[in-house]
Amino acid sequence: MRSPVDTSTRIAYHYLDTGDGAPLVLLHGFTGSSASWDEVVPHVAQRFRVIRIDLPGHGRTPAPSDPARGALPLVAADIAALLRDLKATPAHLLGYSMGARLALGIAVLHPYAVRSLILESGSPGLATEAERAARRAQDEALAARIEQHGIEAFVDEWERLPLWASQRQLPPDVRQRLRMQRLRNMPAGLAASLRSMGTGAQPSFWDDLPHLTIPTLAITGALDEKFTIIAREMCARCPTMTHQIIEGAGHAPHLERPAEFAERVLEFISHWGPD
Repeated sequence: MRSPVDTSTRIAYHYLDTGDGAPLVLLHGFTGSSASWDEVVPHVAQRFRVIRIDLPGHGRTPAPSDPARGALPLVAADIAALLRDLKATPAHLLGYSMGARLALGIAVLHPYAVRSLILESGSPGLATEAERAARRAQDEALAARIEQHGIEAFVDEWERLPLWASQRQLPPDVRQRLRMQRLRNMPAGLAASLRSMGTGAQPSFWDDLPHLTIPTLAITGALDEKFTIIAREMCARCPTMTHQIIEGAGHAPHLERPAEFAERVLEFISHWGPD
């Protein structure tokens, strides 16, 4: 019988905390780190206290030895506790992809910590257990390939995904920085993240959307049809959520159109009061 998860041991999260003003917390996506927001921070740094957090298994935050300790609800509790320790609640919470799923989890499970919520290319997870089981199998296969073949082979495979087709339009230096960010992650950390915080591993938050009272903005790129559809479905269920589409961008508008992305974020937060 599996022993209970030891939640008393907190993960040593690496974070960057800069600037003054209302806290704006940035949560990166899978294969990312706090450096993933380098294109956006200059546009928001003058108005906010910006807190960038490396999620478990990414950047300088280690993955826990027990994958169960890295489950999304436990990480959500960790982040809420960290923000409370930093006297940064309630915060404006912005998450991208995996970070958006986590941000939504924090808003659902720890609403006191969130003033407003911005979900970039996010989802509430998969609705049925059958879908989650199939996705867990896919993520386990990918995790095993990462462990077996190493980080460079994985990044080569990852960058060939159709999801990133629009990023081929980025300037060569930006693409190279993005690749180097991905390569700096450790295979064991990414594999652990897939097993503990992958879409198949996380609980579904679809049924929580109608009860969400926090002002929420979903942002997607027009070229990312899958997540644009998901955002529309989320808005149909959540009375406090609006959706904005950035033309010419794919799955990562913050990287592909950073100035416009930041403008949308600032306009939304200003509407609800930055302080």
